[in-house]
Amino acid sequence: MLDFRPPVTEDRKWVAPIISHAKRFGCDYSFGDMFIWQHVYNIRIASHDGFLFSINGTDDDNGVKRPTYGFPVGEGNLKEAIELIEEDSAKRGYGLEMFGLNNECVKKVEELFPGKFDFEPLRDSFDYIYLTENLINLPGKKFHGKRNHIAAFMRENEWSYEPITADNLDECRAMNAEWERRNREKDPEAMDDELDAINISFENYFDLGFVGGLLRANGEVVAFTFGEEMNPEVFCTHIEKAYADVRGAYPMINREFAANALSQYKYINREDDTGSDGLRKAKLSYCPDILLEKYMARVKK
Repeated sequence: MLDFRPPVTEDRKWVAPIISHAKRFGCDYSFGDMFIWQHVYNIRIASHDGFLFSINGTDDDNGVKRPTYGFPVGEGNLKEAIELIEEDSAKRGYGLEMFGLNNECVKKVEELFPGKFDFEPLRDSFDYIYLTENLINLPGKKFHGKRNHIAAFMRENEWSYEPITADNLDECRAMNAEWERRNREKDPEAMDDELDAINISFENYFDLGFVGGLLRANGEVVAFTFGEEMNPEVFCTHIEKAYADVRGAYPMINREFAANALSQYKYINREDDTGSDGLRKAKLSYCPDILLEKYMARVKK
């Protein structure tokens, strides 16, 4: 059985090169995401023969952990890697379920195991991926509204953009706590999980290699965002927060972060919408260049 354990910051040294070399676009293959959300999804990782393996466990009605496995990432014998997690799942008493498969992964699995798996598209997990130049320039009629909101923000505020550093990190933490307080009644449990994930991010920010920026209006931090490089072509934005009552704060932090910190990347992955109607509308409003389809693979019964 694979030796799964909770990720620690030191694991980034071996995980990040595997992810970068694989050139995957999906946020499932981000070490930062695995680390900051491990307490919510019971995420554990393992290494074997050059592959990164991950497993999530969720409680079923009987309090039993139902394991789902990330699609193995690495070089080598993929068939053997999948057989390893199938064996691991069987020892836990379950048929294999794998998440995070894109269309290419689905094709590979079907070639290696013809007719063995069912593949279910998970629309709530599709990633929204954008050309960086479009998020910076907001060209054409489709971004007219975004440009108007940004113009209003610039007109109505004395503003500045700053990279997140050790000197202003606590201001972002305080702003996030206030944001959570204002929005808590919408979904208290989800807010608690997210607040924990963001606090874990700030506590380990530099060890995780995160890059971020903040926006000030009249001296006050009104927005912040951060994420990490997945590979030299793709940056993954993990968190973005802004006060909704500050007009234009969201599109402004999005544009300024892309322009000031991310111009070297071709694409920015702004992750999935988790099934939230509001998030889906917001992410679609930026006209994604790639809506990355992702699937769950299950061994047929």
